[in-house]
Amino acid sequence: MNTQIIVPSKLYIGIDIHKRSWKVHCSTDLFSGKSFSMSPDPEQLLHYVSKHYSDYVVSVAYEAGCCGYYAHRCFESYGWTSFVVNPADIHRKGKERHTKTDKIDAQLISRELKDGRLESIFVPDIKREELRSLFRRRNDLVKDFRRIKSYIKMQLLYFGIKEPLEFDNDHWSHKYRSWLDGIVFEYPTAKSTLDSRMRFFRFVDQELRDISTELRRYCKVHYKKDYLLLRSIPGIGGIVACGILCELGDLRRFSSVKHLAGYVGLAPGIHQSGANYKVMGITPRAHRLIRSYFVEASWQAIRADPVMQAYYRKHTGKNVKSIIIKVARKLLSRTLAVIKTETPYTIGVVS
Repeated sequence: MNTQIIVPSKLYIGIDIHKRSWKVHCSTDLFSGKSFSMSPDPEQLLHYVSKHYSDYVVSVAYEAGCCGYYAHRCFESYGWTSFVVNPADIHRKGKERHTKTDKIDAQLISRELKDGRLESIFVPDIKREELRSLFRRRNDLVKDFRRIKSYIKMQLLYFGIKEPLEFDNDHWSHKYRSWLDGIVFEYPTAKSTLDSRMRFFRFVDQELRDISTELRRYCKVHYKKDYLLLRSIPGIGGIVACGILCELGDLRRFSSVKHLAGYVGLAPGIHQSGANYKVMGITPRAHRLIRSYFVEASWQAIRADPVMQAYYRKHTGKNVKSIIIKVARKLLSRTLAVIKTETPYTIGVVS
């Protein structure tokens, strides 16, 4: 009896996604395929594949960007293998680095997918993705808050108005705000400018407070176990704990501290050539927001935890920035350990 081994045909789709149109390149395991443009609609691509490649095993990939994960979830619902990739992971040959079009980008994604060189980034579930949007909204408000305070200070400096010594600090107390409201200018136009800025300042201040409260409340209710574990670590406050839960997701998905440090960006860059070996500092590829949060939390940790303080002092004499990065890496290690062991952190005592 003759036996036949039937290998299913495979289709590799690379998509360069934009708001108004998609550039798509389809290639199979035997042929290079074709490129075409289409409207940004997953259903239309499903119809095309069903018509021309009905019996193929489909893999599709596109670059992570402003269009989010909606297309990815649609592709997976069709039974396709879907990848959302970091643009930096798409390899370009020498001459390809000097030419960039949507068509070329789609072809490169399809080629890398076909060669098996692509790995998908972590795609959060919808619940955590929408929570992340609230955390990032808070971060936008923090930027607006700092900006409007700078504008107000700038106006005082421009018109030569000196602040009383009691208000010469970063804390904007109610007395300081009342003093700002009472400033009198020679003409009403400058006063109107300051009043407008103060109204915006008060709006952003209240909005920031409300969003922060809502964020902490939600995490306490829906991620109570992990939230309380994170809060047990000296240096990690409510907002930092929320940021970890929103941006990093479930830390149990990281296999090791090295894996987590590489994702956050607290891993060293290394350059070796022959006998020459050089550490280049922290890697530029990072989750910059969370990395900055861990660095800020490290300054609080060395004040609250004797063990972290001793670790900081052990490196006294080196560059302060390098030392705090070491402390942040240690804090990151403790964060992962607390979540994986599900044991609250206990402040140690220096031996």
